[in-house]
Amino acid sequence: MKGLKHMFLIVASTVVAIGMATLMIFVRMKAAERPTSVKRIIIPPLMMSTGCFMFIFPEFRLSAIQTIEAVTVGIIFSILLIKSSTMRIEKGHIYLSPSKYFIFILFGLLGIRVIFKLIIGSYISFGETSGMFFILALAMIFTWRLSMLIQFKRLEKQLK
Repeated sequence: MKGLKHMFLIVASTVVAIGMATLMIFVRMKAAERPTSVKRIIIPPLMMSTGCFMFIFPEFRLSAIQTIEAVTVGIIFSILLIKSSTMRIEKGHIYLSPSKYFIFILFGLLGIRVIFKLIIGSYISFGETSGMFFILALAMIFTWRLSMLIQFKRLEKQLK
């Protein structure tokens, strides 16, 4: 029974991740139609950081090594998002240029994440796995958005 519950949690969390990735694609396509701003760049990682409250509960807490591993992998994964995110100046405003590779990168990262989750999930608890993948995602998003902010500030200087 315990194995069945564990498998259900893995499948359910994967379905939710696929739904979130699909939503992210639509949000990103819509965002490319409007000029970007500092607020639009920094709000997503700030809102996501509220998920850190999960670590109040002991089952989600990680060791220092697990945290370092998750942050490292998140930063490595962010490189693909950074490379696929470019900004342009158009009509006196800064726009995020949509990358034709973004969908493939996002679902590729999701696939890798699912494989890691299946492998790691057999060695550590579901709570720890969830905590690690939250930290991985937060590190990836934070690094990516920090890169976007730096790029935005450079273009903003060019506008002035």
